[in-house]
Amino acid sequence: MSNINKLLEVMARLRDPQDGCPWDRQQDFSSIAPYTVEEAYEVADAIARGDFAALKDELGDLLFQVVFHARMAEEAGYFEFDDVAGVISEKMLRRHPHVFGSAQERAAGAVDGSWEAIKAAERHDHADASALAGVARALPALKRAQKLGKRAATVGFDWPDRSGVHEKIAEELAELDVAVESRSAIDIEAEFGDLLFAVVNLARHLDVDPEKALSSANHKFERRFRAMETAIMAAGGSLREHTLEALDVEWRAAKQRVG
Repeated sequence: MSNINKLLEVMARLRDPQDGCPWDRQQDFSSIAPYTVEEAYEVADAIARGDFAALKDELGDLLFQVVFHARMAEEAGYFEFDDVAGVISEKMLRRHPHVFGSAQERAAGAVDGSWEAIKAAERHDHADASALAGVARALPALKRAQKLGKRAATVGFDWPDRSGVHEKIAEELAELDVAVESRSAIDIEAEFGDLLFAVVNLARHLDVDPEKALSSANHKFERRFRAMETAIMAAGGSLREHTLEALDVEWRAAKQRVG
C-alpha cells in the first residue's frame, strides 16, 4: 500500500461514524479551515528557518488538511481526493503549454504573460468573469491587495509608472490627516486602509512582495530590539528607566552590532 493510500485510509477511519475519533467526526469545512491556514504558515516558517526536517513534518500536516477536506467532500457527495489530484494535474498541464503542449508550443518556450492569459481564459469559463475573480477573500490583506492590484493592471487599470503611485500615497496620507483631525474612528480606519492599499501598489511597481518585505522588517525590528534590550539589561538597567533619547542611542548601537 502506498503512503498516500494509507493516509486516505487513516482519514476515513478517523471520520468513521461508528468507531472513529469523536473530535474528527464533528468537524466541518469551516471548523477545519483555520487549521489549514495555520499549517500553511508553519510550512513557510520551516522554509524561512531552513529546517528541512521540520519542513517534512509540516508538509505532512498540510497534506493531512487537504485529505481532511477531501474526505468531508466525499462524504457529502461533492468530490473525492482523486478528483482534487486530477483537477490540479489538468490545470498544470493546461498552464504549461511550453512543457506539455504541442511541438510548436514547446519550441516557442515560455511566453511572458501567458500564465495570466490562461488563467483569465479559465475565469471566463465560470459564472464570475471579472478580472478580480478568484482572488480569495481569506488571503492575508497585504497579499490580497497585491493580487487585486495586479489583476486590475492586466486590464489597463493602473498607473503608467510609480510616480503616479507616489502621488496617490501623498493624497491618501493627506486624507488620513483630515480623518485624524475629524476624530472619526471609522474615517481614520478607512483612510488608513486606503493608504496601505496605495503602498502595496507601490510595492507592486517596484516588484517587491509586500508580505515578504514586511516580514523581513518585522524580523529586523525584533532582532535589533532584543539586542538593545539585552545590552541594557546586561548593564543592570531596564528600558523603562531610560529616556526616549537614551533609548535612541542604544537603538543605534544595536543596529551597528546586529545589522
